[in-house]
Amino acid sequence: MRIDTKNPAGQTPPQPCVLGVERSVMGRAWMPRLTDDRLSLALAQRLDLPEIVARVLAGRGVGVEEAEAYLNPSIRSLMPDPSTLMDMDAAASRIAHAIMEGETVAVFGDYDVDGATSSALLARFFRALGQPLRIYIPDRIIEGYGPNAAAFERLAGEGIRLVITVDCGTLAFAPLEAAAAAGLDVVVADHHIAEPGLPRACAVVNPNRIDDESGLGQLAAVGVTYLLIVAINRTLRQAGYYKDGKEAPDLLGLLDLVALGTVCDVVPLTGLNRAFVFQGLKIMARRKNVGLAALGAVSRLDGLPGTYHLGFLLGPRVNAGGRVGKSDLGVRLLVTEDAQEAEELAAVLDMLNKERQAIEAQVLQEAIGAVEAGMMHGARNKPSPVIVAKGRGWHPGVIGIVASRLKELYDRPALVVAIDEKGMGKGSGRSVAGVDLGRAVTRALEAGLLVNGGGHVMAAGLTVDAERLDELEAFLAIELETQVAAAGENRSLRLDGAVAVSGATRALHDLLMQAGPYGAGNAEPRFAVPSARIVRADVVGQNHVRCIVTDGTGGRLKAIAFKALGTPLGDLLMDRNAGMIHLAGRLKPDDWQGRNDVQLQIEDAAPAIRQVGS
Repeated sequence: MRIDTKNPAGQTPPQPCVLGVERSVMGRAWMPRLTDDRLSLALAQRLDLPEIVARVLAGRGVGVEEAEAYLNPSIRSLMPDPSTLMDMDAAASRIAHAIMEGETVAVFGDYDVDGATSSALLARFFRALGQPLRIYIPDRIIEGYGPNAAAFERLAGEGIRLVITVDCGTLAFAPLEAAAAAGLDVVVADHHIAEPGLPRACAVVNPNRIDDESGLGQLAAVGVTYLLIVAINRTLRQAGYYKDGKEAPDLLGLLDLVALGTVCDVVPLTGLNRAFVFQGLKIMARRKNVGLAALGAVSRLDGLPGTYHLGFLLGPRVNAGGRVGKSDLGVRLLVTEDAQEAEELAAVLDMLNKERQAIEAQVLQEAIGAVEAGMMHGARNKPSPVIVAKGRGWHPGVIGIVASRLKELYDRPALVVAIDEKGMGKGSGRSVAGVDLGRAVTRALEAGLLVNGGGHVMAAGLTVDAERLDELEAFLAIELETQVAAAGENRSLRLDGAVAVSGATRALHDLLMQAGPYGAGNAEPRFAVPSARIVRADVVGQNHVRCIVTDGTGGRLKAIAFKALGTPLGDLLMDRNAGMIHLAGRLKPDDWQGRNDVQLQIEDAAPAIRQVGS
């Protein structure tokens, strides 16, 4: 019998909430990700998949025909012709010419993980060709984000003829004019949102150019850079460069760097990005890159690497040099072939990461205080659609992380601005799903409110005169109000199913990994754990609530809610009289001290009583 999912009026009826939770302690409705079980049944039968894996695939819109390729994404099948990007052929031709003619070339990279991995990609490619490459990473405090005239003049004075900018350059109009005046050719490889006009350069390779029709705008800069070296390699091959025993570099062997940059820049893990990460994790598991191997050691990464390890263990340490230390430490680690140097650099980055955490905690506390004071004394009758926190003396190296924390706390786009002694503010912003912060910042730049600025959908950076911060906040509030309101209306927690405590096993986690890797745009599976009871709860680390959970099945499960202390979620978990509660979260591996177990990362909870209206 045909199942009709429409009501008589022809409209899809509202879906019932999972476990009847219409409003959790975090103010969210729990909704099923999959609204029609027929697709998951078809996937399970056709591909002989476990039902839970089929359900996860179906919940992400994977159809029967593409499921097999989705489960084993290959670079070969998803790799586009690099020439589909605007200016790619011109860029590859200019760089290949420099290689064949022995010109001195430099890469100018941003100081974050995406910039470091992009720079390291080019450095390793040039090294494999036996060619030197000068790496220049600007100092975050002294030089700020992006290319600058002084750096270009310095490089020209060193005899550099060609500069490749990675993860920056699209909006560097004046600096690229200065580069041309200094006699430099510049190739830009970037992914940040562009203005209608482009800077003076030999080529601007950026899938987010307004005139680019490649459909690759989801790539991180490291993905764009990888396509660039593929195009350079092809150009060299066509020119007969590989002869007399000269071999082409192993480009697939560089995918560990592409995976790291892609995950850490929080771009959607769909399509080509997912293939980059899927294959790159396999390369990383071989530990051939001595720098990444050393970083894994200080991060206590013992097992197979996953997206969590890249985003939360390796990435922050690569970033630490650019945030609170020397900006080139991360890229030096990623390109070194010396095991001893790698160990030393990894140890320094690990130390700097601890220092970064301490600075971050202080700035976050002050930022929350400033935001709360502004809300208390603000004239608005409703909260602003964007959180803006500003402070003098804040370390600009941690403002991006603090913005991310504020975004999570207030569930709105957040901008944190560190004002220096000259009255100039360096700002970093993070957005929520459905709100394009990069476009708003670019429009603020076009409106003359900023000295510099740019970004992409989920993140942005800017430089602003402190005296114009109120104007900027008002501009962003108007620009983002409709998007934030729409995002708020769609605010819910999407769940892939329910699992009993005794069913939350490592075997289940490993089954779910068949549909990975997970990340932005390819959400990690989330489950409800119904009618659970907290056996024990305590506080560990930086305000994390750790629990032991049980239920009527007799099993026990370790669980943790990060940064939950003092929040409604933390209060419920710590309440000894809470009784039975529903939990929602993600299953994570627990490999500590050789374990092969699993724990629940709690994201939400609700009292285990029938919700009003359910």
